Amino acid sequence: MARIVLVGAGSITFAKNLLSDILTFPELSESTVVLHDIDRARLGTAEAMARWMVAELGIGAKVEAHADRRAAVDGADYVINEIAVGGLDAVRRDFEIPAAYGVRQTIADTLGIGGIFRALRTIPVMVGIGDDLAELAPRATLFTYTNPMSMIPWSVYAGTAFKNVVGVCHAARDTQKTLARMVGVPEEEVSFLTAGVNHQAFVLRFERDGENLYDRLDELIAQDPELARRVRVEVYRSFGYFPTESSEHGSEYLPWFLPHEEEVSRYRIPVGVYLGWLADGFEEYETYRRSLEEGGGVPIERGEELASLAIHSMETGTRRMIHGNVRNGGLISNLPREATVEVPCHVDRAGVQPVRVGELPAQVAALNRTFLNVSELTVKAALEGRRDHVYQAALLDPNTSATLPVRKIRELVDDLIAAHGDLLPEGIRNV
Repeated sequence: MARIVLVGAGSITFAKNLLSDILTFPELSESTVVLHDIDRARLGTAEAMARWMVAELGIGAKVEAHADRRAAVDGADYVINEIAVGGLDAVRRDFEIPAAYGVRQTIADTLGIGGIFRALRTIPVMVGIGDDLAELAPRATLFTYTNPMSMIPWSVYAGTAFKNVVGVCHAARDTQKTLARMVGVPEEEVSFLTAGVNHQAFVLRFERDGENLYDRLDELIAQDPELARRVRVEVYRSFGYFPTESSEHGSEYLPWFLPHEEEVSRYRIPVGVYLGWLADGFEEYETYRRSLEEGGGVPIERGEELASLAIHSMETGTRRMIHGNVRNGGLISNLPREATVEVPCHVDRAGVQPVRVGELPAQVAALNRTFLNVSELTVKAALEGRRDHVYQAALLDPNTSATLPVRKIRELVDDLIAAHGDLLPEGIRNV
């Protein structure tokens, strides 16, 4: 049976959701599940949870736990990544230092100055994972959930000999569900085509039996002034296609919202909301840890985690469609070939097979290229140890550059480099 490795298994909600899906598939219930985390206490909690779930379900899955990453990934068939390099302290720095300069952020994990530094911390570890897989599990598939999604797969296939990496994210799927619900049409009756870059993909086709369902959406927006007070609705009205990311998150990738206090109020943007979400996650971890220590368990609830669905398809041949983040290579003809793009992918025993989308509408391709300019320079900065590319990425970032002049952006970058220290790649960190 399959050897399925969870890297960053101490992210307990992530591990619980994936294991609930994997272990409740009968065809995967005899798999070997391998847990890895550098935090031994969290790894112990994840192991206790996995063993409890196996016993509760009465299945024959085997559970291993390794603090050593190479031991964990050796011989893997599938690796699922959800690491967070630097933990909560690093995320706080990503928010608090820019805030002192007047830079507002909501999530700070995808683009913006926070996304840049999250990538710079994460890419060296991802390169290590890619190198390990190239040596120890060259036939494995790496599914990665870690943000920034436009940069993490790119860093692996550009920086290592391991190429079989797929980024997975709920945003495209959830947006399609939301749009179908809004216009009152069952999702299975809607024909969608959604593509672009992660967290800034666009619903290019939204139809049922030849009817353009965008017409219904336009009617809803016209009838509801409050609906128009959302960033993603404003982006749709301005560019003609509905974006896949939430309003609070999407506001960070554009220059027109967070730099302006009146727009933050108008569009009801929750500045700094991610720190609250992280606090909730820590509370949830403690709840699960105490329950397991006291002889209890955790909820086992089947979901629709994309990595688990893809693994099931690859093991059984059940054909599915997911959205994957992969090397472009011409899949989207008017975006850079080396970039990581988000496109529909067929999945079956042959693996993850991206669909060629062709040319994006010019206006959304322009938005994506701005997004990818920052991504490319950040990836190059990390892989090549180029501090100048960090400054350049920040200078090109829409939210940061709309908030600060050149001199202040350089000072902000210097302060973040000093704060993150040895978490950053050589050549970027202070000597």
